[in-house]
Amino acid sequence: MKKDIQLKEEDLVEEFSRSGGRGGQNVQKVETRVVLRHLPTGITVVAQEERFREANRIRARKRLVEALMERERRIRLAKAAERSQERSRKAKRSRGTKRELVEGKRKRAKIKEGRGKWKDF
Repeated sequence: MKKDIQLKEEDLVEEFSRSGGRGGQNVQKVETRVVLRHLPTGITVVAQEERFREANRIRARKRLVEALMERERRIRLAKAAERSQERSRKAKRSRGTKRELVEGKRKRAKIKEGRGKWKDF
């Protein structure tokens, strides 16, 4: 169930700056680092590995798409977990389960009841 995410240009803000690392004089003089921000979600990605600005722009857009897909996946999982919890809350316990709970409580009460008898000695 892989959806293709379409990025609208009006939703994106691109910023360029000098990047560090490998690339020699090119990265020290030319603004090759790309910071891409998606306005509706506030997700920001950075790409500065490549020596050329265009390559970093492509890499940043791919990262943004991956981040948006991950965000959608997390939202979907959270909704599924919420539905599952709601189902569990509404489910009634069977007679056998209720009987086991009561038996456990009785056993625990007997254990606690036996604690007080040692103080008399």
